[in-house]
Amino acid sequence: MGFQGEIAALAGAFLWTVAAVIFGQAGVTLSALVLNWLKGVIAIVLLGGTILATQSPIPPFDPLPISFLAASGAISIGVGDTAYLACLKELGPRRALLLETLAPPLSGILAFLVLGEKLSGLAWLGIVLTLLGVAWVISERSHNPITGQNNLKLGLLWAIIAEVGQATGAVLSRAALVNSDIIPLWSTLFRLLGGTLLASLWLWATHREQPIFTCTRRQLWAIGFAAFVGTYLGIWLQQTAFKHSPTGIAQTLLATSPLFVLPFALYLGETVSIRAILGVILALIGISLLFGVPV
Repeated sequence: MGFQGEIAALAGAFLWTVAAVIFGQAGVTLSALVLNWLKGVIAIVLLGGTILATQSPIPPFDPLPISFLAASGAISIGVGDTAYLACLKELGPRRALLLETLAPPLSGILAFLVLGEKLSGLAWLGIVLTLLGVAWVISERSHNPITGQNNLKLGLLWAIIAEVGQATGAVLSRAALVNSDIIPLWSTLFRLLGGTLLASLWLWATHREQPIFTCTRRQLWAIGFAAFVGTYLGIWLQQTAFKHSPTGIAQTLLATSPLFVLPFALYLGETVSIRAILGVILALIGISLLFGVPV
């Protein structure tokens, strides 16, 4: 059980890759907000069923960590995931997942500013290498006609919003988990409730006179499966990683999705260049330096 958190983080990174590929396909006909709301509702139902099936006891009511978890979900799931799904639609799963490598350095900077965690010179070097690796990959000329310059600019804007949301949510989630006895199953539920509530209000405000969604039964099954692996299992594994392993190591391993996405990119017919592979390696070396993981 000594590597429970590390294994959970790697498994979560892989499942997020699977979900990202599916969401990237389904998101063509659905807005990012509707897609985010749907996956949240599905995951909450699955979590509720899991809690009932396992008879997991209700954690002691402690307003502060529960508030932190709900706020973490509202920011990182309600806003961050909506922005990330919009990024998927504009840039495709490979580039969107590569941009996720921005989350660990942003989390480190935010933890320094908010929690007073000091960063060493090696950590700042890691930030620079990570940003250079990401910039190297996304500046590569795309041969996909769907991803033109307008898509790239809009996708990058959504990516920045998504990663700031993820970093903020990670710091809030960490603060809640390390100062309470809430188990990952319940912390996942609290985060999803906060995120889905915000998405519901956002959806109500923007779609009051429009149909919420129209999709085929096949698309709905695809979204349900992606919500199962990426939201229900993925966030549960993420919370398990934060609970049972140091935050830096968990963040580093959760950021390995770009390594898993390369085979999917080949399967989907995308060209994976040597430059893309080297960019991923450089970014991951930077993340490892940031959190003091030997390379």
